[in-house]
Amino acid sequence: MSKIKIFSLGGLNEEGKNMYIVDVDNDIFVFDAGLKYANDKMLGIDYIIPDFSYLKENKKRIKGIFITHGHQKAMGALTDLVKELKDIDIYSCKFTCDIIRRNFAEAGIEFNNLHEIEPHKKISFGKNSVFPIRLTHSIPDNVGYVLNTEDGSIVYTGHFVFDSSMQGAYQTDIGKLAYIGKQKVLCLMSESVYSDRPGYTAPDNRIASTVRDILMHNEGRIIVTVFSAHISRIQELLTEIMNTQRRVVIMGKRLQEMINYVIDNGYVKFDKTRIGSLNNLEDKDAVVLISNENEKPFANLERIVNGYDKYIKILPTDTVFYLDPVSTNSETIAVKLSDEIAKMGAKTISLSPKKHLLNHASIEDLMLMLNLMNPKYYFPVNGEYRHQVANADVASSLNMAKENIILKQNGEVATFVNGKLTDDIEKIKIDELLIDGNTTKDIGELVLKDRELLSENGIVIVATTLDKKSKKIMAGPEIITRGFIYVKENADFIEAMKDISLKIINSNIANNYVDFNKIKTELRDDLGKFLFEETECKPMIITIINEI
Repeated sequence: MSKIKIFSLGGLNEEGKNMYIVDVDNDIFVFDAGLKYANDKMLGIDYIIPDFSYLKENKKRIKGIFITHGHQKAMGALTDLVKELKDIDIYSCKFTCDIIRRNFAEAGIEFNNLHEIEPHKKISFGKNSVFPIRLTHSIPDNVGYVLNTEDGSIVYTGHFVFDSSMQGAYQTDIGKLAYIGKQKVLCLMSESVYSDRPGYTAPDNRIASTVRDILMHNEGRIIVTVFSAHISRIQELLTEIMNTQRRVVIMGKRLQEMINYVIDNGYVKFDKTRIGSLNNLEDKDAVVLISNENEKPFANLERIVNGYDKYIKILPTDTVFYLDPVSTNSETIAVKLSDEIAKMGAKTISLSPKKHLLNHASIEDLMLMLNLMNPKYYFPVNGEYRHQVANADVASSLNMAKENIILKQNGEVATFVNGKLTDDIEKIKIDELLIDGNTTKDIGELVLKDRELLSENGIVIVATTLDKKSKKIMAGPEIITRGFIYVKENADFIEAMKDISLKIINSNIANNYVDFNKIKTELRDDLGKFLFEETECKPMIITIINEI
């Protein structure tokens, strides 16, 4: 009999940053290693990942990291993780492996412990084993994982939906799910993103009829923004284009490489002779594909709208189509772009996020998964806390006992001893890392607060030059401001700032000794108090003193 601990380093009470830990008798299994993108209030931050301290402290016990699919929410933290844990084993299916390899190559990372696995083939780890099972999502080779232990299975679904129209590398193996459910599932960890939405997600995740209508009723050129990771959406678009005389033009090297890859490997069916070149950009029947990624929403479209793209301009006869529903985080950008496009005489078409769903499990999907798995315990994951609660309500509606439904936040541990959930209260220390650009170092809350301060109140620099021997002031103090006040219209105010600064500097020079620290402190306090009284702003004050 076993002692099992389940907790998350990220992914609970949030969307993205998924990383779940299952500790079976001191053997650690990690499921997913994702990131989440920063919102517009996190100035300069590109993305956020879990703090890996727990994994670094326990790296000898880690059996592997098991990635469900190739979306950034599931595997985006790997490039940062492997820099810290170079010898860790990573397992995923072919399509996901290829994306991970591409990401590592772009980051200049050499990594030899990436293991390509196949759905429905068991991977043994002593008395425990991991069984990947194919589930449907918007990307090929999406799998959930079944961790088999002596006390029953721990099943982690990742992101999934039940949609019988999706076949091949997108198809759910219902039979395997039913078989697993009959073998004793101790705990089911199931996603929560759409857990408050009634019904099944399908067929509202399909957009073929909408695309068909747009292609038929718009005679001019159509510019389509696509998420390169939503492969099933791209397939629907290309299928409908095949029924027209239109030619596809793909903008951007990465998007071209991705679409060529999925076609060449059979994940998407399309006649490549229908793909044109930049010479076809001006064709009135062209369908131009441009990528739209979460990290910088609508950046490529924004460049075109602002006239900075050297290949393409928005024409009055154009139609711009957002292939995926506009997310809450990028809604402001999309509205501004649509307004600018309208000024150019063109039009935009966007999909309603309520009518055109992504490939996540709604209430009926969750119920079906629960019925197939028939778990003893249920652990809602992947979503904000209100979504986790809604997911728990789904289980309650199927008469699962409330004491068998686990609601946790990041770091809170659910402990099972001999197959029974205990009342033990344990919490793992967790944190998140804010990543800016290519640095692997955490930016941290203090830096973020400084950026917020600069963006809201600006900066004031007090610059003074002293004689190195006599310590007398040779020049200054000069006042330089950025983002605080307009200097030309505030000459008297600047002079008052100089007078205060001069008095503070002189008061801290005595007997050929300059107390630099005291000058900086008093300028920050006294000058800062004066500025707040006059303007109700608190700019960052920086003191520069040179000796020559």
